[in-house]
Amino acid sequence: MSLPEQFTDAQKRAKQLTARPNNQDLLDMYSLFKQGSEGNVSGKRPGMMDFKRRAMFDAWANKKGMSKIDAQSKYVALVDRLHG
Repeated sequence: MSLPEQFTDAQKRAKQLTARPNNQDLLDMYSLFKQGSEGNVSGKRPGMMDFKRRAMFDAWANKKGMSKIDAQSKYVALVDRLHG
């Protein structure tokens, strides 16, 4: 299976997780997915009081410069680990 196919499969499997991942794993999943599908972060950083969206934005911003291939590969590995 090619990496894009594995990435798509991992997206489906991520929705089928039986246990809720911890917050750090959720942020990693989100940021790797966004970096792997859209590339570097875009848009304005959410305001200080919007804690959730600000954390998501910052997690994605921390992946800046990572190639889509690397992000997709790390996303697949993370979902594999969470699926156990």
